[in-house]
Amino acid sequence: MPEVVDQVALARLYGEPLFAMPTDLYIPPDALEVFLEAFEGPLDLLLYLIRKQNFNILDIPMLSVTRQYLSYVDEIRSRNLELAAEYLLMAAMLIEIKSRMLLPPKKQAEGEEAEDPRAELVRRLLEYEQMKLAAQGLGAVPQYGRDFIKAQVFIEQALQPRFPDVEMSELQEAWRDILKRAKLVQTHKITREELSVREYMSAILKRLQGRRFVEFEDIFEPEKGSTVLVVTFIALLELAKETLIEITQAEAFAPIYVRLSYTPV
Repeated sequence: MPEVVDQVALARLYGEPLFAMPTDLYIPPDALEVFLEAFEGPLDLLLYLIRKQNFNILDIPMLSVTRQYLSYVDEIRSRNLELAAEYLLMAAMLIEIKSRMLLPPKKQAEGEEAEDPRAELVRRLLEYEQMKLAAQGLGAVPQYGRDFIKAQVFIEQALQPRFPDVEMSELQEAWRDILKRAKLVQTHKITREELSVREYMSAILKRLQGRRFVEFEDIFEPEKGSTVLVVTFIALLELAKETLIEITQAEAFAPIYVRLSYTPV
């Protein structure tokens, strides 16, 4: 056996690493401890002794169980006084039960059976076993983080954006801007024209045909004067009223757009 294997200790004595086997090997009696069974308390130990030897829990042989129990308590007293305290309390209870069983039973009324000194201990053992089995059943249930983990899947969904509705005040402001531009190019020539709102409605629909969006300002022709602008604006409102067009914008204070509200055949 090599003395050092990749600088890993061959053994540990009282927590100190040994990198070489000692020539005169001596292991103190308390350097090595082996615990074959671990119990969660006095009731757990008692239940183990009873079930291991197939004793009837309703008719516990107190002499045999008490002897085995006390031998285990003697082992742990030399190692852990705090742990032995609760076991000693149970040992005293077992000795008391055994002594009561040696005494003549108390006289009972006619028709009543004498009370068994082991009855209280049996009740506690049965309740403890029931809780222990229930805890084992819960422990066998798959637990998050121990037996499985939660899978997280991110799915990107392409949603069609919904544009906000155009407020009346914004539409009025856009209309005022168009009127201001029309006044800059207006002339003093006075003529009489008969303008048809239906004709301008048809003209607007043709202009929007095949186009996804048209800016609100591009619908109008300021160079033709304010009369044409008024008729065009009325035609635009009629189309919106008949839901033949949609007036929308991407966000507040953004440019206003006009589009067809139906798909032409």
